[in-house]
Parts: sequence; structure tokens; C-alpha cells
Amino acid sequence: MKKALVVLMGLLMTVLAVAGCGGEGKKTADAPKVLKVGTEPTFAPFEFQKEGSKDYDGFDMDLIRAIGKQLNMKVIPAINAGNIDVAAAGMSITPERQNAVDMSDPYYVSGLVVVVNKDNMDTRSIKDLDNKAIATQIGTTGAERAGKVPGAKVKTFNTNTEAFLELKNKGVEAVIIDKPVAEYYLVQGGQSTAKIVGETLEAESYGFSLKKGSALTKEINKALSDLKKNGEYDKIYKKWFGDVKK
Repeated sequence: MKKALVVLMGLLMTVLAVAGCGGEGKKTADAPKVLKVGTEPTFAPFEFQKEGSKDYDGFDMDLIRAIGKQLNMKVIPAINAGNIDVAAAGMSITPERQNAVDMSDPYYVSGLVVVVNKDNMDTRSIKDLDNKAIATQIGTTGAERAGKVPGAKVKTFNTNTEAFLELKNKGVEAVIIDKPVAEYYLVQGGQSTAKIVGETLEAESYGFSLKKGSALTKEINKALSDLKKNGEYDKIYKKWFGDVKK
């Protein structure tokens, strides 16, 4: 599901605290050799800790480390408040956020998608789900959107794993869920039985967050652009989401 608003706002407050520390942004030549990255590691597949590991893993973590390498800077993830340089936490780019902090160029387009069984040739988009059974995770934007489908019987589950299992067992016609969750499910083996159909619904872009006027914003955007040009971004994307249209 989309990251809880309270978590995002908490992380935003951390970044705002940094923005209020005063001082002009350093010139590129004086940029620190260490890039301190704030994160909230409970949002797989973007940032999380593997069981039994102290290291942070995920798409955001791989991408920001690649950006750090491009800038010749060592990336140090951190979850505590402090003088972080950038926040990487699956943050949506919104006008409100852009007024308060710098947001990088978009690096991922999220939203909701429809997932159906691989042998389902009749359902091509959400328009084909009228009066059908739909599985969703309780309390998510997917559940809200499913509730707007005319005549649909919405089945809610505590976890996305349970929703996908219901689909696999053909107890529902489709699952409506966040795009990164669906893509991660497919690349982890779900593609043998399921597929995404139709366009991304309620699309929103994710970006890295930095203090207002940070000298690093332009550098991070340049590094991100370079990674997309040299193919490194695609390698990282494929690792976490497979060959899915970005």
C-alpha cells in the first residue's frame, strides 16, 4: 500500500529540520565525501531490512548508492533525525512538498494496477471489472479504488500476499494494488501465474527529498540522468521490478 501519511510526514519533518539549520549550500567542489541518506526502512521493495541483517536493501537503496558512486561519495543510510543530506523513502512529489523542500527529478512512477491470472484473456483493464469479485489489501488506496467499480464484490485481506493467493485460487477476477507491490510480486515468482493489465491508475512520481536550495539537488539530478543514459538505472529497475514498462 502507499506509505502511511504519518510516516511520510515524519520523514518530511526530519528534512525540514535540516533545512532550518541555516548556512548556504556548499559548492559542488566542496561537497562532502559522505552522502548521509535518511530513510524509513519499512517500505519494501523500496527500502527494508532483510531478516537477520543490519543492512538496508531495496530499490531506493540500490539507486541512491549508484548515485553516490556517480558523485564519488560514500552513501551512509540513517533512520534517526540528524543532518541528513537527502531522504530516500518512496516519497511522492507533490506541490506542497516542493514548496517546503527540494525534490529531485522523478525516478519512479507509482500508482495502482490491476493484476489478473495469466490465463485470463477477458480482463484487459479496470473497465472490465464491473460486477466482478476483486481482492485488495485492507485500508489501502487499492481498496478505495476497488470500491468505486460498479457492482464489484470487494474482498479485503490483511496482507497483499493473501490477496494474491485469492487470485491464484481463482476466488476473484483481479487484484487492485500499488504498482511497485505488484511488480515486486511478479519478479519474485508471481509472473508464472499472474500479469498486470491496463494502464497505471492514479499515477504519481517518486523523488528524493533534499533541504531547500541544496547544492546537491542539481548534482543528484545529473547523476540520475547519467545512470539512465548508461543503463545502470535499468539494471537496478530490472532487479526489483523486472522488465515492466516504467
